[in-house]
Amino acid sequence: MTGLFITLEGPEGAGKSTNRDYLAERLRAAGIEVVLTREPGGTPLAERIREVLLAPVEEQMNPDTELLLVFAARAQHLAEVIRPALARGAVVICDRFTDSTYAYQGGGRGLSLERIATLETFVQGDLRPDLTLVFDLPVEVGLARASARGRLDRFELEGQAFFEAVRGAFLKRAKAEPTRYHLLDAAQPLAQVQLAIDALLPTLLERARG
Repeated sequence: MTGLFITLEGPEGAGKSTNRDYLAERLRAAGIEVVLTREPGGTPLAERIREVLLAPVEEQMNPDTELLLVFAARAQHLAEVIRPALARGAVVICDRFTDSTYAYQGGGRGLSLERIATLETFVQGDLRPDLTLVFDLPVEVGLARASARGRLDRFELEGQAFFEAVRGAFLKRAKAEPTRYHLLDAAQPLAQVQLAIDALLPTLLERARG
């Protein structure tokens, strides 16, 4: 039995975590097993790698180091959480996955997309999300929301040009593969965003039930 793998993507302040929880509640209310998780992280070891990736430090992290840490956490996450849940037929909803690597390390850091693709295949094999919801909003709006949450992490401290590149990378990927990606206007009030999620539920329930 194979489950359904849904990922939520987007720049800072897009409301991914809030909407991940909302989508999970709606699916669970319909009797679907849902596993909620996030990247980087999702297991105790991967969460420790997350701390290294997000903590602001004086030593500048080399972009290749960053990329390899992201995929190291992902390998653990896949082995311990994602693949077992999908194997038993659950719906896995993940806050960020490899699209964020293409956006942040590829778009933001300027690393080779071919290098990222090589690591993607090495770590994931042929596993890709069944559906990716991209929560899009202007960079300045997202950064203002992130700042309002409190202390900024190492990525959130980057400048506007970095996040414009990140946003552009997400939009480019969504445009290139419209069958997998669904673009949502995250600049709208939360209630409107969640109405758009509700509109997707009949299709998601049908797919989750096979």
